[in-house]
Amino acid sequence: MPKPRVLFLCTGNSCRSQMAEGLLRSLAGDRYEVHSAGTAPHGVNPGAIAAMREIGVDISGHRSDHVDAYLGAGIDTAITVCDRAAANCPTFPERTDKVHWSFDDPAEATGSDEERRAVFRRVRDEIGAAIRNWLADQD
Repeated sequence: MPKPRVLFLCTGNSCRSQMAEGLLRSLAGDRYEVHSAGTAPHGVNPGAIAAMREIGVDISGHRSDHVDAYLGAGIDTAITVCDRAAANCPTFPERTDKVHWSFDDPAEATGSDEERRAVFRRVRDEIGAAIRNWLADQD
């Protein structure tokens, strides 16, 4: 039996959706096929890569995909992780459950290097908590 397919969506597919993809793969990649995409993708953010590396999850090989690549691809659950993506989320032709979580965009963080890193860590941890809660609801 094929694994359920989960797609995380944000605008740029550079931070939040990439971290979510890496976290779900790390936590339950044996149970789910996991992808991420954006409505206007523009590459994986180095800050997201660094924040994930701190917890032992390597997303350095991820690529930034456009959501259109997943239309008609049998996505079971589409999880938007930003309000802009939720507003621009396409209608999937197949039966897809839609879930929305709203997280701050760490790429927009300001301040010193350490202050910006702290925002990436906070958002990473918030996404991790949301994924753990979602997984508990799936059991």
